[in-house]
Amino acid sequence: MMLIGCDYHPSWQQICWLDTATGETGEKKLEHASGEAERFYRQLPAPALIGMESTGNCQWFVEMATTLGHDVWIGDAAKIRASEVRQQKHDRRDAALILKLLTEGRFPRIWTPSGEEKDLRQLLIHRYKLVRIRAQAKTELQHLAMNQGVTKKRKLWSKAGEKVLRELPLKPWASRRREDLFKVRGMLDEQIAPLDQAVAEAAEKNEKTRLLMTQPGVGPITSIAFVFTIGDVSRFRRGKQVASYLGLIPREYSSGGKQRLGSISKQGNWFLRMMLVEAAQGAVRYDPEFRNEYLHRCHRKAKGVAKVAAARKLAVRLYWMLRTNTGYPEVVRVESSSRVPLVVRQGG
Repeated sequence: MMLIGCDYHPSWQQICWLDTATGETGEKKLEHASGEAERFYRQLPAPALIGMESTGNCQWFVEMATTLGHDVWIGDAAKIRASEVRQQKHDRRDAALILKLLTEGRFPRIWTPSGEEKDLRQLLIHRYKLVRIRAQAKTELQHLAMNQGVTKKRKLWSKAGEKVLRELPLKPWASRRREDLFKVRGMLDEQIAPLDQAVAEAAEKNEKTRLLMTQPGVGPITSIAFVFTIGDVSRFRRGKQVASYLGLIPREYSSGGKQRLGSISKQGNWFLRMMLVEAAQGAVRYDPEFRNEYLHRCHRKAKGVAKVAAARKLAVRLYWMLRTNTGYPEVVRVESSSRVPLVVRQGG
């Protein structure tokens, strides 16, 4: 088999290879735009094992190499960098380091979603971006209304509120701005509606997402994001690892017997972390257990801290729902601990 360490960049890549049959090694720089990289991998006898750091803008390369019959392993960039003690860093050395980790069986491979799962994640991201633009347009309209002494807040988007906004006497360019913002909002409403429908249909087709939606506060968007970001839940031994994976645990700078905790690490998927915080606020309204813990924590901590704590608890609960295939409210009876095996209570 051919082992290849690949230091990937958007326009080119530096590779270092080893032929395990002959012991032959070599290195080369491959350009992407000229097709040099594709020609190189096409002439290799499959299957070759390609290792590379996790990075963006590489989907075309992964799909191309996979189509040619090669195996592509994506590694944790931080762990790869930490495995090199020398302070010299350049592309050739990075490629050689990846090859060394592959050869020694120490490559820190991470889970990656399938092509279909990546495409569904693109659906969620695309919808989110459009919703943000629509929210910005509504904020600008709210600003126009407040400049004219109209402070209706959320009521501005009722039929009566919009009528008042449309009838405000504005100067020519302010009036033009109001008309354009209404057009932008209407156009975005038309674009977002079919995306909402597509998300709802995708959630209904998946057994795991239907299970997660039994939890109050969790809808199609959060359930799809959780399932296709976490992937195979069996790779996590307990719920705390899921919270750490999503960056919902505090940073820690402890030494000399003194514990120092900071803000959450925010290491992990930012989109799912944001969705969990929003979903947790819905769970606080509709789930008595979440509400009681949230209100109790608000007495001692800031509301922002309480919201993040609720999101962390929600992430752990969704994990156990998938791990035990148990819906709400039965999942509340599931107890877990890092020291004892999983226990599922039967009959209360």
